[in-house]
Formats: sequence, structure tokens, C-alpha cells
Amino acid sequence: MKERVVITGMGLVCPMGNDVASVWQGILAGKNGVANTTVFDASTFPTKFGAEVKDYDVRNFTKNPALHENASRGTTFAVGATAQACKQAGIEIDTDSPSDGIDRRKMGVYLGAGEGSVDNVNFFNAVANAWDDENNEMDWGKWADVAFSNMDASYELEQEPQMTGGHLALLTGARGPSRSCLTACAASTQAIGEAAMMIRSGQADIMISGGAHSMIHPLGVSGFSRLTALSRRNDSPETASRPFTASRDGFVLGEGGAIVILESLTSAQKRGAKILAEISGFGSSNDAFRVTDMHEEARGAVQAMKAALKDADVGIDGIDYISTHGTSTSENDSIETLAIKTVFKEHAKDTPASSPKSMFGHLIGATGCAELITCVMAIRDNILPQTMNLNDPDPELDLDFIPNKPRKAEVNTVMSESFGFGGQNNVLIIKRFE
Repeated sequence: MKERVVITGMGLVCPMGNDVASVWQGILAGKNGVANTTVFDASTFPTKFGAEVKDYDVRNFTKNPALHENASRGTTFAVGATAQACKQAGIEIDTDSPSDGIDRRKMGVYLGAGEGSVDNVNFFNAVANAWDDENNEMDWGKWADVAFSNMDASYELEQEPQMTGGHLALLTGARGPSRSCLTACAASTQAIGEAAMMIRSGQADIMISGGAHSMIHPLGVSGFSRLTALSRRNDSPETASRPFTASRDGFVLGEGGAIVILESLTSAQKRGAKILAEISGFGSSNDAFRVTDMHEEARGAVQAMKAALKDADVGIDGIDYISTHGTSTSENDSIETLAIKTVFKEHAKDTPASSPKSMFGHLIGATGCAELITCVMAIRDNILPQTMNLNDPDPELDLDFIPNKPRKAEVNTVMSESFGFGGQNNVLIIKRFE
């Protein structure tokens, strides 16, 4: 008999706050975390704003900040989110001799963590110094000389996506399975789903799972700008993320770290841990179509949604709320709406859905877990989070996207969707624990 998988801890660092309670209160109050970019000088970029984490200091979350002093920006967010989640779950951190009774050999880490930022100043300085104008090419030997003399090896190492998991292992002592996936915007949803499968099969008792990412840097913003994926509503950053509207013009780039503690029901009950919710279903697929485009018929999204419902053994009439991917891009919002209509059929218009990205932006690798956390809070409080800035609904997207105000409702079972570049589709079903 497969193990049931429950959530016993949650932690969140994102543009709307540095803990779950602050973020949830901000969502219900209709606030947002979007403002002009301060992490770097974006004055010459088409998009001059983003959703940045504010007033964050990793020293507030660990007794050993020196272990993380060279960590990437995203990794430090993950450290803070993990410390919060572990505290809620009753897991000790920052010690070589834990007294919580948890076998660290059966506690693992599975993250959807993004790459860190390069040392932009020194990197581009090396490029500038090594460019050969006469021959119109790079002098790579000169580039290497400048780079080796100015760039820090440990800082560059921290760019690697798997390093985030290493920091969390140091923080918690986890010595079980260690995994990392970087499936773009679907990464942390995939990490949670696959971590849950590992617990189901008995490979681990506890998994620290979720994601962390920060692409608010010149290269990251340049890439999304070249793809014309970012909103350019520089005159009104706070209303720029407007999923499912007729006036949507792209997403708002955010950053953050979001972590959940997944645990077998057997382990949680043995420890007397408080159970917050249950992961009951997971579905995953690939569009096998284009690098940046979803399939026009939403075939990958539909497949993942159906697989998650089957895995959870729940019908389309059993979902109380859908947390959409809802990026505020023309393509995603229209194709995701088509996917919901295809799967939910006559129930589509009666099933409430919304996009938290309208408030905290698109956290890329961390976004799926952050949205799962809002689902757990919706179940806890029987409140559905709203889609902000939904003042001019696209008439073609005619579902119940909960405009502008949260809604009281009985919430027992929810679907959380994440769709990423490369055709990655991952869907979770979360339900009230019984």
C-alpha cells in the first residue's frame, strides 16, 4: 500500500513578504509586490520594473550565515523559506546533533531551483577587454586572463542550480535523496510532485521540496525582453500583471524562495506533527511542440491535468478551486483557459480559478510552490484568492477568474497548475487532510 503524502511545514520569501502569514494577509488585502527595479540599473531596458524581495536578511533565519555568504540571491531566499518550514514542521536546523528524532538518512531535498546570476560587472568587463575590434571577434585567451584575475571562483560556482539543495542540506542535515530539476516555470511544481512520489514509494520519510530563483539581473531581463514576454507598462507597474484581461501585455518578473515539508502520513503521525494538507495527485507531461510556445490545442496541459485528477482519484466535479499558471501573457492565458474548458467541460464555468501572479509576479522556478502555499491557505481559511487588475476581462476567456476581491467558499480540494518553457506541464491536486 502506497504511503499518503502530507504537508507539515511551509516557508515563503517573495516580493509581498518574507513569511507565509505576511504574504497571505497581503493577498487578501489586494496588495502587490511590484515596483521599479532597484537590484540593477534598468533605466535603459524596455521594462523598468519587477517584483523584488524586500528587506530580506538571511541572518534572520540561520545561526550560521557564514555557510551561505557566497550563495546566490535565490539560494539565500530558499534558506529563509526552509528555516520557516522546518520550524513549523518541528525539524531542527543549524545543529549536528538534532534531538527531534528524525533520521536524516530518510530526509531528502528535491528542488526546482534556478541558476544564479553571473558577476555581471566583472563578466562584462572581461568581455569588453577581450573584444578584438580589428578582427571583429573575441580574444578568448585575453578574456580568460581578465576573468581569472577579477572573478571569484566560489561565487561563480554558486550559479549552478544544484548548489541551492546543498545549502539546504547543510542547514538541515538532510542526507537522504537529493534532486534538482530546472524545468523553467514548472520547476518547483515538478519537484514537489516527484518528491511526493519518492515518499509514496518509501524512498524517503520526509522531503524538503519547492523552489528558488532570481532572474532580476541584466542577462535575465534581457532574455525575457528579447522574447517580448515582459509587460512594458512602466507608467503603472502595480497594475502591470493583469492575467485574463483584454489589455494584458506580458508578465512581471519576480523572485523568491518557497519551500514545503512533505512527509509520509506514517512519519507525521508518529512525530505528532500538525498536518496542513495532503498531496493527493500529480500529473506531468511535455507538449513536444516548441521551445517557448504552448501547443495551440493545449494538449500537454490537458494531459497533465487529467493525469493529476486520475492520480488523486477525483472527478472534475470534485475540484473547488484552480490555481492557474496565469502569467498575463496573451498565449498562456488563452491556452490555459482552453485547457480548463477541455478538461472540466460543463463544470469549467462553475469552477473558480485565479492567478496569484497578479500580486507577487512570476517567481519562475519558485512560482509553483509559492502558489501551492496559497492553495493550502485557501483550504485552511475557506477563502479563494483573487485575480487582481481584472478590470477588462478578455471576452474569449469567459471563466470565473475571481476578479479583484477574495471570495469566501468551501474549499476542500484544489488544483495547482504550472506550465513552463520547453513544453513542461506539471499539475498538483491538494486536499484538506482527513
